[in-house]
Amino acid sequence: MSEEVTEHVRVLAGRYELGERIGQGGMADVYVGTDRRLARRVAIKLLRSTLAEDPSFRSRFRREAHDAAKMAHPTIVRIYDAGEESVIDATGAERLVPFIVMEYVDGRLLRDVVAEGPLAPAEAVRVVEQVLTALEYSHRAGVIHRDIKPGNIMIARNGAVKVMDFGIARAISDSSATLAETSAVIGTAQYFSPEQARGESVDARTDLYSTGVVLFELLTGRAPFRGESPVAVAYQHVNAEPVAPSTLNPAVSPALDAVTLRALVKDRFERFQSAAEFRTALQTAASGEVPGKATVSPTDFNATLFGVNPTAVAGSEVAMRQLSAEVEDRATRTQNRPPVAWIWVGVIAVIAIIAAVIYWIFTLQPTSFTDTVAVEVPDVIGQTYDDAANLLDDLDLVAQRFEVANDTIAAGIVISTDPAAGTSVSHQQIIRVSVSAGPEKVEIPDIGRLDQASAEAALVAAGLVVGAISTDFSPDIPNGAVIRTEPAAGTGAVPSGSTINIVLSNGQVNVPDVVGQPLASGSATLQALGLSIKVQLDTTCGGGTVAAQSVVGPVAQHAEVLIRACQP
Repeated sequence: MSEEVTEHVRVLAGRYELGERIGQGGMADVYVGTDRRLARRVAIKLLRSTLAEDPSFRSRFRREAHDAAKMAHPTIVRIYDAGEESVIDATGAERLVPFIVMEYVDGRLLRDVVAEGPLAPAEAVRVVEQVLTALEYSHRAGVIHRDIKPGNIMIARNGAVKVMDFGIARAISDSSATLAETSAVIGTAQYFSPEQARGESVDARTDLYSTGVVLFELLTGRAPFRGESPVAVAYQHVNAEPVAPSTLNPAVSPALDAVTLRALVKDRFERFQSAAEFRTALQTAASGEVPGKATVSPTDFNATLFGVNPTAVAGSEVAMRQLSAEVEDRATRTQNRPPVAWIWVGVIAVIAIIAAVIYWIFTLQPTSFTDTVAVEVPDVIGQTYDDAANLLDDLDLVAQRFEVANDTIAAGIVISTDPAAGTSVSHQQIIRVSVSAGPEKVEIPDIGRLDQASAEAALVAAGLVVGAISTDFSPDIPNGAVIRTEPAAGTGAVPSGSTINIVLSNGQVNVPDVVGQPLASGSATLQALGLSIKVQLDTTCGGGTVAAQSVVGPVAQHAEVLIRACQP
């Protein structure tokens, strides 16, 4: 689709300019692009036109893309926009091209990284921790990814981990009727959960299983299950047990073995129940300790989110069946059908009940019932979260906080509620309160040793503003290359749009005065600056100290400095 389409469309929605193709997958091609309106670099994903032929997919696609765009987190690739572009192909036919405009991440797909071999266990843990952080955020927002795999995880140049395609996988999987179709649309079945392979409903624990597959692959360099076809692989996910990662990579500790195998348990009620639990276990394993298995009550938050474990209710179901059987055994029929008199009694009773209900409906005050069982969601937009939560609590409603990055609304102020203000809801209803987290936070990229133009481009791509340009001495960084940024990379996330100053190398070294110092220490000081030292012995003095030096102050990198030293 892509090359043919891009011959006919270079600008989408009159705003997004297509650049070179930087990625290709089973369902879409990815291009680097430019948002003309905001003058920023973006990534543009063009979905296969075959997907757009299904009206139900287009509807789901718009809805899921809209929901995914609400998520703002440093570990999630932001979705800026989505839509469809109508183009005329080479045959003269009109085609719809669905597209997604995303945050541009300067880095590599995790798929390409792991293709080079297994990661060090510590690095694998770090990457998966970030993935689980993204999933914890998305799951709390009610979004299940459904397609966690290395091809949907980016590693930025500064090491940051970014998960992408939230919401899009759901729109596509909901449009697929069979396993074969899903395999063709979404990609490999290597990361399917058992419930996905069986065609069952999925929940957040599906993402955790797929993350376990990713962890296994990062530790060993291969997926836990392989086969000649997607169906064969899916069968193994349902029926086969994975080997311990340490059997393929001896560097993997028993603790990491335990965490990985727990994540790959077939029964979703026996694997990790939340991304937070998985991450905590991973951190424990990284310290060398085998994590214990947390017990989950069927009445806790997970039961509400995922449903009650069937084994927890099996006993009660058996008891109810036994009780029903006992009642039937006690009931002894005396004739094949009830007497006519009893039939008429039943008919009269039913008529009386219906008449009573009709009388009750027409005589009840219109608001007397709804006032007791329903409450109207108040308008709390513009209030602080604490004030909004107190008001909701006073109305017997439950506030659930969700933070959303916002450039214009101060942090801690309510942006919206779901359900919206004025909606009638039942008592104890959970109200999702979206609260401004302030401007979106971004990590300062590591641009050390880049030239000025490349460094400025990297900062702009990260959503930052280039500030003052200054120079400083450096013993090894070439002239004109970046020594550091202010603030420095790795010191924590800063609000999007923050000003970052750049310090460039002037190609010089500032030579200190070492006269009077012992020859050994003075020479070491100058050599540490990358300077070439030449020593002349002065027999007119003693003590082994530096009597004189050829230069003090700025000199070119790797310059020669002559030292005159007194004889020992």
